[in-house]
Amino acid sequence: MTMRNIDLNLLVFLDVLLKERNVTRAAESLGISQPAMSNGLRRLRDLFGDPLLVRTSDGMKPTERAEMLQPMVRDVLASVEKAVEPSQEFDAAAADRVFRISVSDYTESTLLPHLMRRLRSEAPNITLDVLTPSDISYQDVEQGTVDLVINRFDVLPQSFHQMTVWRDTFSCLLSHHNPIVNNFNLDSYLDSGHVWVNKTGMGVGVGMEPGATKTLGWVDEALFSIGKQRRIRVFTRHYQAAMRLAELRDLIVTLPTKAARLLADNPNVVIFDPPFSIPEIELKMAWSPLVQHNPAHQWIRRLIADVAKKLD
Repeated sequence: MTMRNIDLNLLVFLDVLLKERNVTRAAESLGISQPAMSNGLRRLRDLFGDPLLVRTSDGMKPTERAEMLQPMVRDVLASVEKAVEPSQEFDAAAADRVFRISVSDYTESTLLPHLMRRLRSEAPNITLDVLTPSDISYQDVEQGTVDLVINRFDVLPQSFHQMTVWRDTFSCLLSHHNPIVNNFNLDSYLDSGHVWVNKTGMGVGVGMEPGATKTLGWVDEALFSIGKQRRIRVFTRHYQAAMRLAELRDLIVTLPTKAARLLADNPNVVIFDPPFSIPEIELKMAWSPLVQHNPAHQWIRRLIADVAKKLD
């Protein structure tokens, strides 16, 4: 096979087919007829010597070769898009568009209000469509359906671009009426009931098991490293809910410091440093290679980084 045998349109066809996994929907997405798309699939199969998509009881599924080709095809198309894209600055002040971003409610509470103030000042017609981690998948980000995601990740696909937004320590929130306020130490911490709050990555979450220490995250892993375990009474994925629960006199909430400081002026709670060492967490921003060179995307990423730097 030589370059003269490759029709760039076929790579566009392949990208959409692997995204939609349906010939009819792929044709509609590209605005062509179904016979034209079927012909394109036949040519792709001849080109790569592989069926690429096969029919199963669950619909069309990509072959192993197709899954291997998919990120490479996207990289090629992204490079072509960059080469033909007009070189011009993004005029934020005049822009009227939507950025679709996914954030945890930790990020939503700590970063988003400050970001919105900057947007209202510098780009008043920009709209944010904020999605939760459970709303999306890695595929949504990879395909550019979601512009970027801000969260704490254990693992990210290698094709993603990423940058650190900030690092955060941990703090403990207690009710002002909690009996251990005047005797807060490791022993009284462990004797108390706790609120677990956490949600990393993307996709729908699953139920938690109190005894599964190694899967509970930073706080419980830090306790495990010193041979201790806390008594978790509430599991929640929502930081705002966890912070409200801190007002109950018999619960402790251990959460990132930037979230805890949102209640610094609340007379019903007090903030303590944890009575044991917990490693810092890293908040990251990640996005698809398909939007890496888009001027509008570059602008919003710079703005978010600048807002985060000032908050840090």
